[in-house]
Amino acid sequence: MPGVRSDLETLTRIPSVSLPSFDQRHVEDSATAVADLLRAEGLSVEIVLEGGRPAVIGHLPAPEGAPTVLLYAHHDVQPPGETGWDTEPFEPTLVGERLYGRGVADDKAGVMAHVAAIRAHGGRPPVGVTVFVEGEEEVGSESLPHILERHGDRLACDAIVLADSHNWKIGVPALTTTLRGMVRVVVEVRALDHGVHSGMYGGAVPDGLTALARLLATLHDDAGDVAVPGLMTSDAADLDYTEEDLRRDSGLSDGVSPIGTGSFLSRMWTKPSMTVIGIDAPSVEKAANLLTPVGRAKLSMRIHPAEDPRTAYRLLKEHLESNAPWGCQVTVTLDDEGSGFAADAQGPVYDAARSAFRDAWDGVDPVDIGVGGSIPFVAAFAERFPQAAILVTGVEDPDTRAHAANESLHLGEFERVCLAEALLLERLGRLGQA
Repeated sequence: MPGVRSDLETLTRIPSVSLPSFDQRHVEDSATAVADLLRAEGLSVEIVLEGGRPAVIGHLPAPEGAPTVLLYAHHDVQPPGETGWDTEPFEPTLVGERLYGRGVADDKAGVMAHVAAIRAHGGRPPVGVTVFVEGEEEVGSESLPHILERHGDRLACDAIVLADSHNWKIGVPALTTTLRGMVRVVVEVRALDHGVHSGMYGGAVPDGLTALARLLATLHDDAGDVAVPGLMTSDAADLDYTEEDLRRDSGLSDGVSPIGTGSFLSRMWTKPSMTVIGIDAPSVEKAANLLTPVGRAKLSMRIHPAEDPRTAYRLLKEHLESNAPWGCQVTVTLDDEGSGFAADAQGPVYDAARSAFRDAWDGVDPVDIGVGGSIPFVAAFAERFPQAAILVTGVEDPDTRAHAANESLHLGEFERVCLAEALLLERLGRLGQA
C-alpha cells in the first residue's frame, strides 16, 4: 500500500481537468502516466484517441479456461473550483486518515485500486484482465461510442468492475445496483431585442432574468418535488437513512429543510431531481441599471434508472415551453444525456464480489445501494456486452466530497477496496476453473 499511495499521489498532482476551458495537455500527461503504471505491471498498453480525450486500454491475457474481467476507471477530473479548499487542490495532503486533493478519490483512486489488485497477484492474476481508463467521463464520455465501435473487440469480457462509486459508510462496503440517468439542457428566455433603462421601462416591460427566474420556479412544487409531468418515479431500497445522516453527509445548513417527499433514498436514487447548475447574468459588482434582454441557465435533471433520457428531455422541453412567462420566447437546447442503470445483482459473479467484500471488511456484509449520479459508461457497456455481469464498486464514502472543495479519500477504506478487488480476481479465477 505505501507504493500504491505514492503512485496515487503522483497521479493526483497532474491537473487533468477535461473541461475544454482547461489545458488539455494535462489530460494527455495523465493518460501517459496511467499507461506507464499499467506497463510496469506487465500489461500490453495502448492510448486510444477517437475524437475526444485520450483513453488507456491495457490487457493481460486469460489463463486457459479463465474468464476475462474488464476493470474500468477514469483519469480525468472535475475543475478544482475557485474557493473553499483548505489545502492545495493538486497537491495531495494527508490530514488524519484522509488524503485530500482533486481527483484523489474520483477517480484516480479507482485507477490505483485496479493497479493494486493486479500488483497483489504479482502481475499474473488468475483471470484475464483488461483495464480501460477513460479520459472524459467528467464531460459526458462523448467519444465512448466511437471507442466501443472501433475497439470493442479488445474490451470484450465476462465481468466488468467499475470503481467509480462509493460505499455505504466507513466500515460498510456496498455494491451499486442502480444509477439514475441524466439530461442536461440550456434554457434561454428572451424578453427584449436589446437592453433598455430599468427606470424608464421597468414596471411595463419584463426583463429576461426575471422571466427566467419565474420559469425556473415552475420546475418544483411547494414541497420541492420535480413538477415536470410524466417523469418516472419509484421507491428505493429500504435502508436506514435519517435526516441526521442526510444533514451530516451533505452539509445541509442549519435551518434549511430537505426538499421533496418520500424516503430520502428514493429522493436521491429513484425519483427525478432538478438542479440549476449555472446562470449567465451580469455580476453584482458590474450590473448596470438595465432590463437585461436575455436570461440563460443550465439545468441538470437526474432521472429514474429506467427512464429513457430522450423521453425525459421531451417532457422537460414541453414543460419549459408551456410555462413561458408573459409570452417570452423560450428556447431549450439539449446539452448532454445519459441512460441510467439497474442491475439484476444475482449469480455467481455477484456472490464472489459479496464474498470478497465481506472478507476485506472483516466479516461486514455489503449492502446494495443506488446512486443518484450518472455514469454514462455503465449503460453503454451493458448494451455492448449484455452477457457480462456489471459490478459497480466504490472508493468513496459519504464524506469524500467528490466534485466539491476538499475532496478526500479515507486511506483505511481505500486499502480495503484494493484488497477486495484482489480477492475478487482470485475468486473469479476459481469460477473459471469450476
